[in-house]
Amino acid sequence: MNLEQYLPVLLFILVGIGVGVVPQVLGYILGPNRPDAAKNSPYECGFEAFEDARMKFDVRYYLVAILFILFDLEIAFLFPWAVSLKQIGALGFWAMMIFLGILVVGFIYEWKKGALDWE
Repeated sequence: MNLEQYLPVLLFILVGIGVGVVPQVLGYILGPNRPDAAKNSPYECGFEAFEDARMKFDVRYYLVAILFILFDLEIAFLFPWAVSLKQIGALGFWAMMIFLGILVVGFIYEWKKGALDWE
């Protein structure tokens, strides 16, 4: 077996590593590192950025994020349905109405349970 056959594979691996590692290294070396109080504030996650990893934290942020992703993905089904509504006919229309009805029931359940309330 000739080792020249493996040269394209080796080049592919080296280019892949270069594309993945070089930008990160350049960003770390050349990028600014000026943390201040605003950057380290608990705006997005709801708790301090640099504390003990074993601290208790509020899971409401994650619950709202998961609910957003869930409803966002379900809404993504509406676009192809709306585009193909003429082709799928009444059966497709009523199937989507059942789907949306289940979605609304789930939304009302979450609302009544207080999953969407932020204190």
